[in-house]
Amino acid sequence: MQYSFVSVTILLILITDPLGNIPLFINALRPVAAARRKIVILREVAIAFVILLVFMVVGERFLQLMSLTPISLKIGGGIVLFLIAIRMIFPHPDHEAVAAGRHGEPFIVPLAIPSLAGPSALATVMLLTSQAPGHMLEWVAALTVTMGVCALVLTMAERIESLVGERTVMAFERLMGLVLVAISVEMMLAGVRTFVHEM
Repeated sequence: MQYSFVSVTILLILITDPLGNIPLFINALRPVAAARRKIVILREVAIAFVILLVFMVVGERFLQLMSLTPISLKIGGGIVLFLIAIRMIFPHPDHEAVAAGRHGEPFIVPLAIPSLAGPSALATVMLLTSQAPGHMLEWVAALTVTMGVCALVLTMAERIESLVGERTVMAFERLMGLVLVAISVEMMLAGVRTFVHEM
C-alpha cells in the first residue's frame, strides 16, 4: 500500500476522528467555563500533536528496540484500526457517560489521550515512519494538517452540533467508520502478502 501526503492526511483525520469526538468533547467540557473551553481544546490538541510527533520521530528506533518488524506492526495496526472502525460504526453506549461523569477541567485524559492520540493513531504514525522513513517531512506535514483540522472542528464543536444536529454527526462518523474498515482490511492484507512473499 503506497502512501502520499494526501492519503496519509485523510487516514490520520479518519483515525483521530474529530467529528466523532464532538459529543465526547462537549460532554467533557461542560464543567469548564465557556471562556476557557477553546483554550482547553487547543491545549489538548497540542498535547496530542506532541505525543504523535514523538512516536513518529522515534517510532522506527522503538520498533528496532522491541525487535518488532514492520510486517507485525502493519497487521497489528490493521487489527487495531479495524476495532476502532467497528466502534465508530457501533458506538458503545457508555462512551458519553464516561465523559459526562467527569468533573473539573480535563487534562490529557480523556481528550488528548485516547480520543485523539489513541493506540490506532500511535501505531499508524510508527507504521508510516517504518515503511517510508525518507518521507518524514511529508508525514510531519500531514500530522500538522490533521491536528489543525481537529483544532478547527473541535473548537466549533457546539456550533457544528447545533447546526447539523447530533444524528447527522453520528451518521457521518459511521460513514467514516466504513471507510476506515476498508483501510484497515487493506493494511492487514498488505501485511499478510508481505509475510507470504518473505516465507
